[in-house]
Amino acid sequence: MTSPIRLDKRVAAQLQCSRSQAQQYIEGGSISVDGEVVETPQTMVDAAQTVTLSADSSADTAEAATLLLNKPAGCSGQDLFALLTEANRFADDASGIRMLRRHFQRLDYLMPLDDAASGLVVLTQDWRVRRHLQESGASLEQEFVVEVSGEPSPWAMPKLTHGLVYEGRSLPPAKVSWQSEQRLRFAIKDVRLGQMATMCSLVGLKAEQIRRLRIGRVGLSKMPEGQWRYLPANQRF
Repeated sequence: MTSPIRLDKRVAAQLQCSRSQAQQYIEGGSISVDGEVVETPQTMVDAAQTVTLSADSSADTAEAATLLLNKPAGCSGQDLFALLTEANRFADDASGIRMLRRHFQRLDYLMPLDDAASGLVVLTQDWRVRRHLQESGASLEQEFVVEVSGEPSPWAMPKLTHGLVYEGRSLPPAKVSWQSEQRLRFAIKDVRLGQMATMCSLVGLKAEQIRRLRIGRVGLSKMPEGQWRYLPANQRF
């Protein structure tokens, strides 16, 4: 009886390619074992199992993924990453990107929100996205809606627009408007953790709920809370 072998070794022998190419086929979702896609090269297979290559296969390294998540309030740490499941993928994700296991590994959480806040967050493997947001994120306009309570001071709107200081830093000008009696809309740059709630408190208001709708040109759209989608290759912040 033949002993089971690693899938990447079986694929390399079957396709007469290198082990590294075999691993790229597997991690790219191009290999099926008995009709089921397997994405882990170290999976053990035996001679009786059928290993096939999909018709649209490629040995090119799979593109690094960037995921956009509508973070629920109170969600942080591992709870955030636990939402990245097939069941939580936005049904109207128009990226056309095939979901692969490797897309959920080694993700960086960029431009984070306070734990109590909700809304758009970015999780990426892509060094280009990472570098852009780290180097240029401060210049990207972010849109927030904040549910508030309390009585604003007479000079609340001018101060929120320009003139507040947070953690020793004079805040850049912002566009602020009332959407209702208890809701403020902010279009603001270079937002730090804790800043939105503090800005409200400095003008006599309490931030009850904070939600980020947009980062640069990328918005939540109609994606429900707790769901995620891919950032398409042609969309830029």
